Amino acid sequence: MPFSRLLFSWKVPAPELEKVLEHRGLYKSDSARCAQQQYNSHTSRETNSATQRAGFNSSFIPLILSKMVRETGFYDLLGVSPKASLDEIKKAYRKLALKYHPDKNPNEGEKFKLISQAYEVLSDPKKRDLYDQGGEQAIKEGGMAGGESPMDIFNMFFGGGGRMQRERRGKNVVHQLGVTLEELYNGSTRKLGLQKNVICEKCEGYGGKKGTIEKCSTCKGRGVQVQVQQIGPGMIQQIQSMCSDCQGQGERFNSKDRCKNCNGHKVERKKKILEVHIDKGMKDGQKITFSGEGDQEPGLEPGDVIIVLDLKDHPVFQRQEDNLMMKMKIKLVEALCGFKKTICTLDNRSLLIHSPPGQVIKPNDLKCIHNEGMPVYRDPYEKGLLIIKFEIEFPDKHWLPEHMLPDLERLLPVREHIMMSDDMEEVDLCEVDYERQERNRSGEAYDEDEGPRHGGVQCQTQ
Repeated sequence: MPFSRLLFSWKVPAPELEKVLEHRGLYKSDSARCAQQQYNSHTSRETNSATQRAGFNSSFIPLILSKMVRETGFYDLLGVSPKASLDEIKKAYRKLALKYHPDKNPNEGEKFKLISQAYEVLSDPKKRDLYDQGGEQAIKEGGMAGGESPMDIFNMFFGGGGRMQRERRGKNVVHQLGVTLEELYNGSTRKLGLQKNVICEKCEGYGGKKGTIEKCSTCKGRGVQVQVQQIGPGMIQQIQSMCSDCQGQGERFNSKDRCKNCNGHKVERKKKILEVHIDKGMKDGQKITFSGEGDQEPGLEPGDVIIVLDLKDHPVFQRQEDNLMMKMKIKLVEALCGFKKTICTLDNRSLLIHSPPGQVIKPNDLKCIHNEGMPVYRDPYEKGLLIIKFEIEFPDKHWLPEHMLPDLERLLPVREHIMMSDDMEEVDLCEVDYERQERNRSGEAYDEDEGPRHGGVQCQTQ
């Protein structure tokens, strides 16, 4: 039965009629619109007569009609009914926003804007009620038209806690700063000059005269351009790039309305001097963060400038956590009979070390000096160890005449004597020559059949 006949001739008590209408989902249907027109065209007398025959009070009709949704465009965009709950609207928007997001579907930028606009209205109880009563026109006339950009709505919806903040912040800028071991030992202050984007002072980050911005005609507001190139017979290549006219914004100013200071870019380039304080005991790779000193961009919180310390090699010392390691060469006589040596520290102090006679130093022995290593970070009066690895310099060949060797031998510990036997084979020791070994292997690779291979390390006969 047409809704108009149902409204005026169906003899159902008023409370029951409202339940039936809601159950059948007759909001914004063709029948509802027809009933609205017929109701408006009826005179009060005709209406009263019809409602009396229907069995309910005529005052109930405006109540029914006032609850009818005049437009369902926003509901249709989200694929929900006018009776949908807020949770259903959120669920529908989440699904569509992910599907039509410009990063995932760059050709559907307009669709993304429309569903974002629909969600902005329907997720707000006051805006939704105004829309249900008067449609999109009522939203505009009521001064409640959406002021948020589609990306702002998307970020607010998916943000929740930390995610929204991350997406609404600019990128962090990371710089490597080369430092010496002396700077990490003593502490230092360095000045670092950086070029960064700052909000244009002339247009306050708007890019031009307010109210004159328009959709970019080159990319149709999508922010990207798509070029199709033929790369061969029957083969084409599609290349997507940022729109050069609007710089990926999707909108731009005419030349006469564009800010002359930033040329419509909303930001200008300026130099910033940062003072980098290197504390005693800081380590290679440690980060020093300058919060909010990154590039500025309208609508975004500036990111951070992060300085990463990059330790340069030192000719004497190597760092191992809070310890310092160094190598020290001593002669054989010093290793056997003792020595005195000086060490210049990283803060230019001189340390005198000594090994008493009779304390034999062996190759690769490790000795240490307490509290002469690196300062402990944030506890600079506490220091690690200075570790010394000894290398023994032996004399050259034939440094001592042969007739004096017996005298030297009498001074040294007794050597081990080997008893010869018939099953022993005496061989010569020679110098290792890896280059000769590689040359021999290369020659065998060209002709493997000339003779047997001779593997192993090659020696030079003395």
